[in-house]
Parts: sequence; C-alpha cells; structure tokens
Amino acid sequence: MHKRWVAASILSVATCGAYAQSSVVLYGRIDGGIEYVNGLKNGSRWKAESGDWGTSLWGLKGTEDIGGGTSVIFKLEEGFQIMTGQMGAPGDLFNRYAQVGLSNPAYGTFQLGRALFISNGVWDFDPFVQEAFSSASLVRGRNWPQISNTATYQSPNFYGFDFQGQWAFSNSSNFNGANNAGTPAALSTTGRGAGAQLTFTKGPVEIRALYDEIRDGNGQFSNLFAFSREYTAATNLTFGRLKIQAAYEHLNANAVTDGGPTSADHEWLGVTYQFTQAAALTVGGFHINVNKGGGNATLYEMTGTYNLSKRTFLFLTAATVQNSSTANFSLFAEPPDNSVAFNTTSPQSIQNSQNPYPGHSQSGGFAGILHSF
Repeated sequence: MHKRWVAASILSVATCGAYAQSSVVLYGRIDGGIEYVNGLKNGSRWKAESGDWGTSLWGLKGTEDIGGGTSVIFKLEEGFQIMTGQMGAPGDLFNRYAQVGLSNPAYGTFQLGRALFISNGVWDFDPFVQEAFSSASLVRGRNWPQISNTATYQSPNFYGFDFQGQWAFSNSSNFNGANNAGTPAALSTTGRGAGAQLTFTKGPVEIRALYDEIRDGNGQFSNLFAFSREYTAATNLTFGRLKIQAAYEHLNANAVTDGGPTSADHEWLGVTYQFTQAAALTVGGFHINVNKGGGNATLYEMTGTYNLSKRTFLFLTAATVQNSSTANFSLFAEPPDNSVAFNTTSPQSIQNSQNPYPGHSQSGGFAGILHSF
C-alpha cells in the first residue's frame, strides 16, 4: 500500500509539472435579444433570439511550449442558443472548432480537425461582421459553414503578406465525393472541400483574395448555394474613426442538373464611423445577381453599437431586402425553397422557411446585448 501511495504521489507531481508548462483558457460570448421580421410567407413575427449579432458560444483553447519557439495548440468551440439552452448542432459536442496542431512564429500554424470553413474569411471585410443580416444573407449561408476533416495552415506575415490554406478530406474511397456517390442521397452529402486566401496589410489598407470550393457527395458542384466554387476580392480602408469595407464575390456551380442557377455575382459596401469610444454606427448594402431566372436582390442595412464596458455592448440593427420578380432572398441566410441539398422541397418546409414569396420584400430588425468572457 505504501509503495502504491508513493508511486501515485510521484505521478501526481510529474503531472503537475507537465501542466505547469501549459495554459488552458475558457472563453465565450453570450448574445441575447428581441427580433422582428415582416414579409415572411406566414406574415410577421416577434421572436426572442440568441445570436443575431454574433453566435453565442463557449470554448476551450490551450497551448504548450515544447521548445524552440514551437507550441502545441488546441481549440474546442461550441455554439448554443441561450433562449433554449440547446447546442447549436444537436448531437455535436464541438460544432464550430475541434482542432489540435503546432504553431511557430517563424514557420506558421498547422492544425487538424473540424473548423469554420475558409470562406468565413469574409468576416474581416463584412461591415456587419456576419450578423444574422449580413454578407451571408444573399448567398444563403454559402460563405459561413463549418467543415470537418480539415488540415489548415496559416503562414506568418512576410512584408505585409500572409497566406492561409485549408483542405477538407472526403474520408472516402471517392477522392472528391463520398462513399454514396452516384445515388440521389449524395446530392445532400458533403464531399471534399478546399480553399486558399492571400491577405496584404499595410497601414490603413487591407486587401484579401480568396478562393474556395465545396463538392457534393458525387464530387460535383451541383448547387450554387451549397456545393460550388467561390471567388472573393475584398478590402478594408481605415482613416481614423472612419472605416470603409467593400467586396466582390462570385459563385459558380457547373454541374447543376435541375435547370437551377449556375452563377451569381455578389457585391457589398459599408461604412462605419466611431463617434466616441463607446458609440459606433454602420450603414451599407449588399446586392446579388443570379443567372437562369434567379433574379436579383438588394439588402440595405444599418447597425448601431454602444459599449457598456470592454466586454459588453448593446446593439440595434434594422434592414430591408428588395427582391426582383423572380427572386425570394431573405434577410437571413436562408436556404432556397427548392434545394435538395438543404432538404427544403416539401410544401411544409417551403411554407415555414424564412424566405418571402418571389418578388416580395422583407424588412426587420433586432436589438440586444452581447457579453464576452
């Protein structure tokens, strides 16, 4: 018994010594508010909502210095709804990030695991920081998904330039697709994904070029807003209290078989002015043109924020989207009503979607509080 106690004590000391070289941080943010929208198929709606300004989330991140400037790092992150207490993706423990990797200031950072897809790189150039109404709305969420089975590399900064690349394995015998390739179910299954972005930053100017692709279970680009190629060029210009943000985004899907749209052009422009250290106002708009009868739409938006502290602020957003006769884009990043990939083809799901009827406008707003910890 005494020997076992001594052995346990030595193991405990060794373990504590190992932990002393590491750090683990608990972090998160909590977003809650009230939302109003009119122009829904079922009329208008008041709603208590979590995540309109930014996803409510919590996570753990850590680092261990292993010498030579290299650290082992990890990140685990989950989104959730504060109004119901539910996880962002039922059944997933960490639906946003579950990564481990190595980082070195001279060579960059390499990570493996689940992550936000590289297309989320537009966040830095979205004047409305991918709120519920944002750069994701008119592309129906195409530029903000999460993706599994990834390898991601982020370079150091070289003379103002930095590079990021991401590869998402299909984890199947079909290199580009999934094991059920060739079947109808493959249309709603994600195959291989990949992307790269190059950023230049100097003084008040930041410019980013981004390319990414997501394939369906057959390894094809079969749905413009789900399985497609995406090309983006964006810029930030900062002059004191004034910030101007603009971008152009092109989507292409060359394997659409149901006569649906195969390309779209999406642009936006926004201006933010920081009146005081606490108060800021952003105004801007987004526009999309879709081929093959997909129509066009313009979203106009305004957001005000007021900081109560370094970790807490109030927000108020109002927006309207105007659709052409054949378009039915929502303020939200809502899937198309006729999308097999999103399983929104049933009459009930179409009626209950947040899209307006074709040719109709939709307006709304939300207000709330966000606290970070």
